[in-house]
Amino acid sequence: MSESPEFPQPSQDPRPVTPGSQASFGTYGGRPVSFVRRGTRLQGRRQAAWEEHSDRWAVDVPRHVANTSVHPDYVFDAEAEFGRKAPLIVEIGSGLGDAVCHAAEENPDKDFLAVEVYTPGLANTLIKINSRGLTNVRVVEANAPEVLASMLPEGSVAELWVFFPDPWHKSRHHKRRLIQPAFADLAARALKPGGIWRIATDWSNYAVHVREVLAGSADFENLHDGERSGDDSPLTQVWESGVESVVGGAPVKEGRAPVSTEHTGPNEGVDDVGGWAPRFEGRILTSFENKAHEAGRLIFDLCYRRR
Repeated sequence: MSESPEFPQPSQDPRPVTPGSQASFGTYGGRPVSFVRRGTRLQGRRQAAWEEHSDRWAVDVPRHVANTSVHPDYVFDAEAEFGRKAPLIVEIGSGLGDAVCHAAEENPDKDFLAVEVYTPGLANTLIKINSRGLTNVRVVEANAPEVLASMLPEGSVAELWVFFPDPWHKSRHHKRRLIQPAFADLAARALKPGGIWRIATDWSNYAVHVREVLAGSADFENLHDGERSGDDSPLTQVWESGVESVVGGAPVKEGRAPVSTEHTGPNEGVDDVGGWAPRFEGRILTSFENKAHEAGRLIFDLCYRRR
């Protein structure tokens, strides 16, 4: 793996702050970031995997103001890292690494970068990389906006994947959602012209939110614009079924509103907009997605091309 460059000691002059970064949202701005770190402690086989394999497969980025930040001077050199020139696919929020490792195994001609802030998840990904003998996956523990804004060279990414981001159900938490207009701008910067952005969520409210955000971006076109509308729309089906009036398959507690249905619920009408993609065949069916199916929720896929 390529060595991290040396940087001078901090001076009294403030360093530049990436919009959407921990520096702007947390340390400096007093506003929340789009994730909550569930834990960083490693034990057992995860600790052993991290100690044995992180030097080889984890990108050691210089930090800025927090332990998941990226110094704005650092630029990832994929060709040097992987020892070849190949299409780069970046997954934001790679979880336990099931999707990215499966895709890397199925596509040895492509390189993959797994971006995650959950250290145990990254350790699990290292275990999968090693056990499957993969050489075309790297992991990075970093805040996604900073990865897209400065760590990745402009126009260097062939595909960007954001599968099942935290939906932040409550209205007052919607500002925490990862996919916002500012994030779309960063995605457009990192993706090459013609590059693909694949998104999936199992909550209709977030799906509508994403569709609205990307419809307002001049940088992206929906590859399935107008498709699967009306009765064929998964949104119409969710509205009619009222499935989201239960949370995780369990009835909502009496006297409490469903956390997921402040703007979507039974009898909301018909989705005449559509724009939903078919399920991405390259995404392995993970236990997370299976749980959504078991609870009766539908999956919303969206696919955009960088203009």
